[in-house]
Amino acid sequence: MNDDEKFERGVADFNAGRFFEAHELWEELWLAAPEPEKTFLQGMIQVAAAFHHHGRGNARGAKSLLAAGMAKLAACPGDFGGLAIDELRKEVGEWAEIARRNKESRPWDIPKIHATKDARRKKKRGG
Repeated sequence: MNDDEKFERGVADFNAGRFFEAHELWEELWLAAPEPEKTFLQGMIQVAAAFHHHGRGNARGAKSLLAAGMAKLAACPGDFGGLAIDELRKEVGEWAEIARRNKESRPWDIPKIHATKDARRKKKRGG
């Protein structure tokens, strides 16, 4: 599996709620990545780890990692790597607010990672 396939597998794992698996795949890529991809991947890893902690009942760990991940993703363009990062930041930010207020959240409220419209069009055309 090449790096692009690993990253896409991580996105699929994240969207399926397999946060630990996404974290592991992205961490492998992060170790060798140059900037700005390195910071982007670290943010994605921290967000995935936050939701993993949330699922295990570790609210403190989830809050801390959401904040750290959001800080890293804040430096990324809104369409970084063909992904809708603005949308993800918005949804993760809403989650961080829920966590800050210590409110319970439903599993279906967990953000998903989406491709940008341009990336979806390109993929449809096979390019």
